[in-house]
Amino acid sequence: MKIFVSIILITLFLFNCNTSKTIGLKKNEHTENIKQNDTVKIANAELEYEIIIIDPGFSGWLASMAKPEGYYSQSYLENRNFIYVTEWNQRVNQPQQYNPNLYEMSIDYQSNIDYGYDVNYKLYNYFIYFQLTYKQQLAGFVPRI
Repeated sequence: MKIFVSIILITLFLFNCNTSKTIGLKKNEHTENIKQNDTVKIANAELEYEIIIIDPGFSGWLASMAKPEGYYSQSYLENRNFIYVTEWNQRVNQPQQYNPNLYEMSIDYQSNIDYGYDVNYKLYNYFIYFQLTYKQQLAGFVPRI
Protein backbone atom coordinates (compact mmCIF):
# COMPACT_ATOMS: atom_id res chain seq x y z
CA MET A 1 0.00 0.00 0.00
CA LYS A 2 1.43 3.28 -1.05
CA ILE A 3 1.56 5.85 1.69
CA PHE A 4 0.11 9.11 0.53
CA VAL A 5 1.00 12.02 2.65
CA SER A 6 0.31 15.56 1.66
CA ILE A 7 2.79 17.69 3.47
CA ILE A 8 3.37 21.18 2.37
CA LEU A 9 5.89 23.11 4.36
CA ILE A 10 6.49 26.49 2.86
CA THR A 11 8.88 28.77 4.64
CA LEU A 12 9.75 31.02 1.78
CA PHE A 13 8.73 34.62 1.65
CA LEU A 14 5.15 34.49 0.50
CA PHE A 15 2.22 36.75 0.30
CA ASN A 16 -1.27 35.57 0.96
CA CYS A 17 -3.37 35.11 -2.10
CA ASN A 18 -7.04 34.27 -2.14
CA THR A 19 -8.55 32.15 -4.85
CA SER A 20 -12.18 32.09 -5.77
CA LYS A 21 -14.08 29.07 -4.56
CA THR A 22 -16.39 27.36 -6.99
CA ILE A 23 -19.46 25.46 -5.94
CA GLY A 24 -19.08 21.79 -6.77
CA LEU A 25 -20.57 18.46 -5.90
CA LYS A 26 -21.20 17.63 -2.26
CA LYS A 27 -18.41 15.06 -2.44
CA ASN A 28 -15.92 17.77 -3.47
CA GLU A 29 -17.17 20.05 -0.69
CA HIS A 30 -16.72 17.23 1.83
CA THR A 31 -13.17 16.62 0.59
CA GLU A 32 -12.42 20.34 0.83
CA ASN A 33 -13.75 20.45 4.40
CA ILE A 34 -11.50 17.54 5.37
CA LYS A 35 -8.49 19.33 3.88
CA GLN A 36 -9.32 22.52 5.74
CA ASN A 37 -9.77 20.66 9.01
CA ASP A 38 -6.40 18.92 8.58
CA THR A 39 -4.52 22.09 7.73
CA VAL A 40 -2.45 24.01 10.23
CA LYS A 41 -1.28 27.39 8.99
CA ILE A 42 1.42 29.34 10.77
CA ALA A 43 2.20 32.82 9.51
CA ASN A 44 4.10 35.90 10.59
CA ALA A 45 3.44 39.05 8.55
CA GLU A 46 6.47 40.88 9.98
CA LEU A 47 8.91 38.23 8.77
CA GLU A 48 6.84 37.54 5.62
CA TYR A 49 6.85 33.79 5.92
CA GLU A 50 4.23 31.11 6.02
CA ILE A 51 4.21 27.45 6.95
CA ILE A 52 1.31 25.28 5.89
CA ILE A 53 1.07 21.74 7.22
CA ILE A 54 -1.46 19.46 5.58
CA ASP A 55 -1.44 16.02 7.11
CA PRO A 56 -4.51 13.94 7.95
CA GLY A 57 -5.05 13.93 11.67
CA PHE A 58 -2.40 16.46 12.71
CA SER A 59 -4.76 19.23 13.80
CA GLY A 60 -6.75 16.77 15.92
CA TRP A 61 -3.58 15.31 17.39
CA LEU A 62 -2.25 18.79 18.17
CA ALA A 63 -5.45 19.65 20.03
CA SER A 64 -5.76 16.37 21.93
CA MET A 65 -2.36 14.75 22.39
CA ALA A 66 0.34 17.44 22.34
CA LYS A 67 1.67 18.99 25.52
CA PRO A 68 -0.06 22.34 26.16
CA GLU A 69 1.49 25.59 25.01
CA GLY A 70 3.93 26.82 27.63
CA TYR A 71 5.04 23.32 28.61
CA TYR A 72 8.34 23.70 26.75
CA SER A 73 10.52 26.80 26.72
CA GLN A 74 11.05 28.58 23.43
CA SER A 75 14.79 27.85 23.54
CA TYR A 76 14.08 24.11 23.97
CA LEU A 77 11.74 24.16 20.98
CA GLU A 78 14.20 26.15 18.86
CA ASN A 79 17.04 23.74 19.63
CA ARG A 80 14.98 20.65 18.84
CA ASN A 81 13.47 22.19 15.72
CA PHE A 82 16.91 23.07 14.37
CA ILE A 83 18.05 19.48 14.87
CA TYR A 84 14.85 18.03 13.37
CA VAL A 85 14.91 20.40 10.40
CA THR A 86 18.54 19.54 9.67
CA GLU A 87 17.75 15.82 9.67
CA TRP A 88 14.55 16.37 7.66
CA ASN A 89 16.39 18.32 4.96
CA GLN A 90 19.07 15.64 4.73
CA ARG A 91 16.35 13.06 4.10
CA VAL A 92 14.70 15.27 1.47
CA ASN A 93 18.04 15.32 -0.36
CA GLN A 94 18.35 11.50 -0.26
CA PRO A 95 15.18 10.22 -1.99
CA GLN A 96 16.87 6.94 -2.87
CA GLN A 97 17.37 6.17 0.82
CA TYR A 98 14.29 7.81 2.40
CA ASN A 99 10.71 7.67 1.20
CA PRO A 100 10.18 10.75 -1.02
CA ASN A 101 6.44 10.54 -0.29
CA LEU A 102 7.22 11.31 3.35
CA TYR A 103 10.01 13.84 2.81
CA GLU A 104 8.67 15.94 -0.04
CA MET A 105 10.00 19.45 0.57
CA SER A 106 12.88 20.97 2.46
CA ILE A 107 12.29 23.40 5.31
CA ASP A 108 14.01 26.77 5.44
CA TYR A 109 14.44 27.17 9.19
CA GLN A 110 17.25 29.45 10.29
CA SER A 111 18.48 29.42 13.87
CA ASN A 112 19.31 33.13 13.84
CA ILE A 113 15.67 34.16 13.22
CA ASP A 114 13.21 34.49 16.08
CA TYR A 115 10.08 32.81 14.71
CA GLY A 116 8.26 33.17 18.00
CA TYR A 117 6.81 30.62 20.36
CA ASP A 118 3.73 29.66 18.29
CA VAL A 119 5.73 28.69 15.21
CA ASN A 120 8.29 26.72 17.17
CA TYR A 121 5.59 24.98 19.23
CA LYS A 122 3.58 23.85 16.20
CA LEU A 123 6.62 22.88 14.15
CA TYR A 124 8.05 20.86 17.04
CA ASN A 125 4.76 19.09 17.58
CA TYR A 126 4.47 18.33 13.88
CA PHE A 127 7.84 16.59 14.06
CA ILE A 128 6.65 14.55 17.06
CA TYR A 129 3.37 13.69 15.32
CA PHE A 130 5.20 12.78 12.11
CA GLN A 131 7.62 10.45 13.88
CA LEU A 132 4.91 8.68 15.86
CA THR A 133 2.48 8.39 12.95
CA TYR A 134 4.92 7.26 10.25
CA LYS A 135 7.27 5.32 12.53
CA GLN A 136 10.27 7.51 11.75
CA GLN A 137 13.04 8.64 14.06
CA LEU A 138 14.66 11.98 13.38
CA ALA A 139 18.08 12.76 14.79
CA GLY A 140 18.25 9.95 17.33
CA PHE A 141 15.56 11.30 19.66
CA VAL A 142 12.80 8.90 20.61
CA PRO A 143 9.57 10.87 20.07
CA ARG A 144 7.37 11.09 23.14
CA ILE A 145 4.28 12.96 24.11
